[in-house]
Amino acid sequence: MLSNTPSNFSEQKVDEWLALAREFLRILALRKKDQFDRRVSVGDLLTERTDNAAAYGFGEGTTMYDNVLVRGDVRVGRNTWIGPGCILDGSGGVLEIGEWCSISAGAQIYTHHTVQRSISLGEKPIDCAPTRIGNGVYIGPNAVIQMGVTVGDRAIIGANSFVNRDVPPGARAFGSPAQIRCN
Repeated sequence: MLSNTPSNFSEQKVDEWLALAREFLRILALRKKDQFDRRVSVGDLLTERTDNAAAYGFGEGTTMYDNVLVRGDVRVGRNTWIGPGCILDGSGGVLEIGEWCSISAGAQIYTHHTVQRSISLGEKPIDCAPTRIGNGVYIGPNAVIQMGVTVGDRAIIGANSFVNRDVPPGARAFGSPAQIRCN
């Protein structure tokens, strides 16, 4: 008998259910592969990206993978795509993301950090500031946008960039720390 399992559940019954669940997930995975030519996590097999975004009150047409971490006050406009493995942190103030943005896989956008609290051994508070991403912004894979930053409309943030200061509208920011290049 399995530990911590009700006595009316035999190991055989649990194994049967597990086999059924695995077959169900296999069928869903094949369906997703046929529809979109992609392999996704179990959460994304069981949910729809538009429903995930709608559950947070994000704008119409916005999509978000199931494994996106959303904390605090995060507001997202219409028709924005939020890729897998992103962190949207509104725990230190409002995180506002505009319309028609692309937030690539693994991007992290913060409204707080704990640097001073850590190095002061808890004597100083967590630093917080709202962060704003404008309309039509592209944020590349694994980019990190620090708290308090404003990224202007139609800006581009390069892959693996660390953005710790404001980016003007239409500018391109690449590197760590990001260097800003205007059109």
